[in-house]
Amino acid sequence: MKLLRHGLSGAEKPGLLHSDGTIRDLTGLVPDIGGHVLSDAGIAMLRGVDAATLPLVPDGTRLGPCVAGTGKFICIGLNYSDHAAETGATVPPEPIIFMKATSAICGPNDPIIIPRGSEKTDWEVELAVIIGTRAKYVTEAQALHHVAGYAVTNDVSERAFQIERSGQWTKGKSCDNFGQIGPWLVTRDEVADPQDLPMWLTVNGKTYQNGSTKTMVYGAAHLVSYLSQFMTLHPGDVISTGTPPGVGLGQKPPHYLKAGDIVELGIAGLGQQRQDVIADPE
Repeated sequence: MKLLRHGLSGAEKPGLLHSDGTIRDLTGLVPDIGGHVLSDAGIAMLRGVDAATLPLVPDGTRLGPCVAGTGKFICIGLNYSDHAAETGATVPPEPIIFMKATSAICGPNDPIIIPRGSEKTDWEVELAVIIGTRAKYVTEAQALHHVAGYAVTNDVSERAFQIERSGQWTKGKSCDNFGQIGPWLVTRDEVADPQDLPMWLTVNGKTYQNGSTKTMVYGAAHLVSYLSQFMTLHPGDVISTGTPPGVGLGQKPPHYLKAGDIVELGIAGLGQQRQDVIADPE
């Protein structure tokens, strides 16, 4: 099942993608795509609904981030061996954890906003793991039972803010519209193996990233278990699991986004995104 949120920013409504390709509205059946709705019981209830009877959402309606109520947006750094190599870094002995501000979260086709003073805004296609039930001190064998599903995310990054401005990476990762999530949350029963998903990203039609979750150093189950040893994971929390090679920083010479660019990205079975790159209007 593919769950989504549609409507104006800040006023999104719950919905789902019907098997006929139409978007259907879930208003009145669930309050949002978050909280208890992400549990196995909540998803089972929605699976029992006849989608053909639900109201149609008009074509062209904006899609919002596919999950609501995200308390933590957790990112994993240098989690692809081939990406670590392109940045000149070594594979870490344990997952590198950093946070992305939840205010960065936006819809899958919302624009990438280049922040004021930025000269090194970069792209990163990533697999997002979305937590469905509370996870604390869970084993790797138990971990995926706490996952509601998976989604595409673009971990947009400002490399000068991240690397050259001292301190932690968070400030280079948390600008407005630096966290597109969606187009939909694909429930875990539809993803046979999260460690076997081709992924890609283009800028202005040129392919820069063409990888697979096969090359992740630490897989989804390990990450959920690992993180749960340090913090309780709650429904709606998002884990962005790292990116394959091909980021702008890794080009020779480095290549970064500018206003007017178009970024497209996707993961097999999870959908795709399209973003216009614009200057910050504020």
